[in-house]
Amino acid sequence: MTGDDAAHVSGAPNAGPAEAFRIARRRFMSGERIDMQDLARDLGVDRSTLFRWVGNRDTLLVSVLTSLTDPTLARIEASLDETGARRIARAAGAYAEALLSASYYRVFLRREPERALRLITTKESHLQQHVVNRFEKMITHERETGLLRHPLDAHDLAYLVVRVIESFVYSDLITGDEPNAEKVEAAIAVVVRVDSD
Repeated sequence: MTGDDAAHVSGAPNAGPAEAFRIARRRFMSGERIDMQDLARDLGVDRSTLFRWVGNRDTLLVSVLTSLTDPTLARIEASLDETGARRIARAAGAYAEALLSASYYRVFLRREPERALRLITTKESHLQQHVVNRFEKMITHERETGLLRHPLDAHDLAYLVVRVIESFVYSDLITGDEPNAEKVEAAIAVVVRVDSD
């Protein structure tokens, strides 16, 4: 019997990567700190087994954040009636509002600001690139329908959109200014040239 097999036998009945992720996500959304030692204990496994299942704490946090980002952006896209540049600006504003209104997300940012910014806004994790890719798809779609014209290519424009979102959503951590979703939509409207669509 391998170490992993033994862990399944001695651990919780549903112990495994999916259950570890489910518990971590639930705790994050409850505003709790994800603690790997506590998570391993609750699953009835040792930390090395947990790390094999879900990676280190930063990797697990990024997975949880990504799992929350995807349905949020999908819901926003499905709710929009706008097209072209206006659609991108509205999506950016709505996404910023969703981030700012999620109490568990703000708790995470206040409790671990340096880690949060590193995991959310830098290349150290894949979350920022994931969000850029989502906006790139939106931009590409609007371009292909002929409803959006812009001199930047889709990837660069998406990156710029995401950086503007980050600037206003995390402004309290970066500059001490109050976060503001309305400013996001207004700024992105300028970036994507709403008046030209």
